[in-house]
Amino acid sequence: MAIHVASDTQSVDGLVQALRILPGVGIKSAARMAYHLLQHDREGAQRLAASLQAAVRNVRHCESCNTFTEQPICQTCADPGRDRSRLCVVETPSDQAVMERTGAYDGLYYVLLGRLSPLDSVGIADLGLTRLLERATDGVTEEVIIATSFTAEGEATAHILTQSLQKRGVKVTRLARGVPVGGELEYIDLGTIAHALADRR
Repeated sequence: MAIHVASDTQSVDGLVQALRILPGVGIKSAARMAYHLLQHDREGAQRLAASLQAAVRNVRHCESCNTFTEQPICQTCADPGRDRSRLCVVETPSDQAVMERTGAYDGLYYVLLGRLSPLDSVGIADLGLTRLLERATDGVTEEVIIATSFTAEGEATAHILTQSLQKRGVKVTRLARGVPVGGELEYIDLGTIAHALADRR
């Protein structure tokens, strides 16, 4: 059942409901955002709408690593200066962006676009394990760094991936425990991530 704000227009109600799809945004926060945009920043609302439409229309997943890009292959995968002997496995494009901002890693990535979650019916097949195994055994990759989150689901994902890769003779390392248990990689400070990457085992 939809929750409505005190409004005489379906357009305002629709905007509030649309804003509620964002993570962590409830009915009150969505209503505040909607009223602010309509009352104080209609130009900003137009830019927001145009940017969303452009992103949805133009952004796709990289054919090589699954991250977001507007080209068939992302800039990271196409960069000849990257260390192609190392492949870092992350859960989401936002996790990849965090890894890049540390400045501590210059290899390539594979973005799972999720993690194992039996309650949400997400199994290992949904994470593109076959494609990951193909990349990891391409004769160029020498090390796969598992950088999934240190949550129960992230740990389970790391365990399954490690077993599958090691069975094929692939060297696998995991981010060191500098990243706190239960932490989402996206929200960890950059120094902690950099140390965890340097101390991986």
